[in-house]
Amino acid sequence: MSQQFRIGFGYDVHKISRERILVLGGIVIPSEFGLEGHSDADVLLHAMCDAMLGALALGDIGKHFPNTNIEFKDIDSKILLEKTNELINRFGYEIGNIDSTLVMERPKILPYVNKMREEIAGVLKIDTNQISIKATTSEKMGFVGREEGAAAYAVALLNKKEN
Repeated sequence: MSQQFRIGFGYDVHKISRERILVLGGIVIPSEFGLEGHSDADVLLHAMCDAMLGALALGDIGKHFPNTNIEFKDIDSKILLEKTNELINRFGYEIGNIDSTLVMERPKILPYVNKMREEIAGVLKIDTNQISIKATTSEKMGFVGREEGAAAYAVALLNKKEN
């Protein structure tokens, strides 16, 4: 049974690292820290990939781009997002929209949101109005509040392509 619409949810976390640059939404954000990970650790793009994959019950980012594979060491997460988009296209779907939330105490990302949206839309070959990025803090609670890491959530709506 083919469904016209599919929805998926994604969640990702990464530890803060003082030795890395901060990459969020496909762009470098000025900061005294970055995020630790096998790739560039773009927590926001990873959550988006998981949402897209989840919508089609294709597993998660770790299944498709395992951190045990040297091919993905320090890879730009925009490449992972592009490959995820190609996969959903092969299954006959395209992105309707993606809504996401980034959870970090700092830095403030509002000045960078439009550039992130443009970057992501360019990778996915969709309009910027199909990408929503919001940010919040965790009010100093938990690992995010203690500035030990960052988290991101995303929901993706996929539409069946017209033949």
